[in-house]
Amino acid sequence: MPQITPLYAGLIALILVALSFRVIQARLTHNVSVGDGGERAVVKAMRAQSNCAEYAPIGIILLALAEMQGMPGWLVHLFGLTLLAGRALHAWGFGRTPQVIPARVWGMYLTFTMLTFTAIANIGHAIF
Repeated sequence: MPQITPLYAGLIALILVALSFRVIQARLTHNVSVGDGGERAVVKAMRAQSNCAEYAPIGIILLALAEMQGMPGWLVHLFGLTLLAGRALHAWGFGRTPQVIPARVWGMYLTFTMLTFTAIANIGHAIF
């Protein structure tokens, strides 16, 4: 039973909730009920939220599987922090006007690093 992964799952879920509230606020501000209404600010808020929703779940799943397969706790924390930092940096950089491109780039680097290494760890454990 994972003991560490729930911490990172919960923190990343809070990021997703915050991004969701930004979508709601943008829709209210621009009087958009469904979709983006052609409003750039709504599109931007929706994409920030969607990006988190696209990458966070697989990262959390990979982290939990690695933990359940016996990955040392310090590594689970390292990968959890990497995913958390990646998602937070990307959301912050994307959500700013103007965007903070280095934060977005580093957010994706951190996210892809975490996904790659935990995927390899899970595959390695399954094969060997």
